[in-house]
Amino acid sequence: MLAKVYSATILGIEAYPIEIEVDVARGLPSFSIVGLPDQAVRESRDRVKPALKNSGFEFPVKKITVNLAPADLKKEGPSFDLPIAIGLLAATKVIKCDRLADYFILGELSLDSSLRPVKGILPTVLKAKGLKKKGVILPEENAREAALIKGIDIYPVGSLKKAIDFLEARIEILPFSLEVKNLFKERAIYPVDFDEVAGQEHVKRALEVAVSGGHNLLLIGPPGSGKTMLAKRLPTILPDITLGEALETTKIHSIAGLLNPKEAIVATRPFRSPHHTISDVALIGGGPFPKPGEISLSHNGVLFLDEFAEFHQDVLEVLRQPLEDGVIHISRAKGSVSFPARFMLVGAMNSCPCGYYTDPRHECTCTPNQIQKYRAKLSGPLLDRIDLQIEVPGISFSQMASEEKKGESSKIIKERVNKARDVQLERFREDDIYCNSRMDKSQLKKYCFINEESKTLLGLAIDKLGMSARAYDKILKVSRTIADLEGSSSIQTSHISEAIQYRSLDRKLEV
Repeated sequence: MLAKVYSATILGIEAYPIEIEVDVARGLPSFSIVGLPDQAVRESRDRVKPALKNSGFEFPVKKITVNLAPADLKKEGPSFDLPIAIGLLAATKVIKCDRLADYFILGELSLDSSLRPVKGILPTVLKAKGLKKKGVILPEENAREAALIKGIDIYPVGSLKKAIDFLEARIEILPFSLEVKNLFKERAIYPVDFDEVAGQEHVKRALEVAVSGGHNLLLIGPPGSGKTMLAKRLPTILPDITLGEALETTKIHSIAGLLNPKEAIVATRPFRSPHHTISDVALIGGGPFPKPGEISLSHNGVLFLDEFAEFHQDVLEVLRQPLEDGVIHISRAKGSVSFPARFMLVGAMNSCPCGYYTDPRHECTCTPNQIQKYRAKLSGPLLDRIDLQIEVPGISFSQMASEEKKGESSKIIKERVNKARDVQLERFREDDIYCNSRMDKSQLKKYCFINEESKTLLGLAIDKLGMSARAYDKILKVSRTIADLEGSSSIQTSHISEAIQYRSLDRKLEV
């Protein structure tokens, strides 16, 4: 006999419907799974058999064939355990289910027939809703994530027996619901704050500008100047994430298996800080069956690269295309996928190998050739994609020991950031962007008009520092953000002047 159950598989960040055909026929006892299954899917037969027995069902001693259609699409993971088990019982007439076509079913089976959570729930539920399914049957631990999608019923079950009882209408399970707004009210409480950072007011200002417009930032200075300390406090002033951004980010983290079931949604902007020994595949994503990398896990958030110049040069160079396009395309022999990668890049590095080239209190021991080689790791095209380049000077003892003047708190700075970002959201409400850093040429022309005095100032700076056309665009974008922070509808000469100061390291970093 033949039975059909419906589920989904993940490719890239999208879910694709899978029709699971289970055929039980006479012949030598066997259990084969076809349709491009990976090792985890093939091992389903070793989990399904004891799970059926421990649920009180007899395992059919017949020739069993499970086909995962379409056959040319790779199937990964243990999420097919539950639909395969239900398909077996339906094919042998042990259960009579007329509602199998109404649901997507997924879940990993334990040997005792209880269900374990699986990855990629959010895109799967979105696909089920798009196909007009009545609901999704899934493990209890995945229910909160699935309930983020409205307009489709979510039925969490804890075991194979409970799923069968529900399908046969022996028990009733109320659809699981969740109030998404309440999740955003439970904001993370950060253990750090900007008022703990002594001095460095101009650097704090640059961070505020960068965060407000989503601009890429590079901090350069001697060891102990506070570069990492400042960067790690960025999450405390990042603008509030919107529901659309949160769902998009949650989808990526769900596919990567990094989503905490208790949190259900990524309600704060991600902050990723990989070690400088990371490979290019781990950074941008990939593998035999491409998975999202750090730049995609940083989507709608911040990617912080400490010891920026210590990263392998080929790793840094692969950042150029996603920084420009906001997406990474990965092509492999077994398939091509695209992952979103709109992130704010923040780098921190020393001025030279010993670190003291720009520190007046210490003598630099590096030769000119060593300094040149160190800085050459950052190519011109990569630097052009970094909007703000800020020198972070060393802190004197009097500044560190002073407690008279306390800096602004993260809460106060974040209020200004949110106001500036609200202005940008209103400005770009008809465009497919959310912040100034993502403006294209046509939007620059529309929103970044400057007067003759500002043009003259900008022209002198471009000629003197030898900046590229891309650097020119970056200055205009940063100027627009500075104007937004001040509540100005137009870009003034003072805004251009401040933005140029944030590019003053262009000349110093030439090699």
